[in-house]
Amino acid sequence: MPTVLRIGPYRFYFYSHEPNEPAHVHVDRDDLTAKFWLEPISLAHNLGFPGHELRKVEEIIESNQQQLLEAWHDRFGD
Repeated sequence: MPTVLRIGPYRFYFYSHEPNEPAHVHVDRDDLTAKFWLEPISLAHNLGFPGHELRKVEEIIESNQQQLLEAWHDRFGD
């Protein structure tokens, strides 16, 4: 599970075995986890993040979308 970004308490990463899905990123903080699609940015799955924190995480993803997409394409080659 390569970490592609760390900001504050958040770890953004990919699973190595998900190359057949559209570009996305997983984010964890403590025991909370979520998955966001990267094009367009939208929440795919959430386990425990409250709404206000999901909005904050989404803003971080928006600010780093290009970097995350480049890391996705470097990792999975699409």
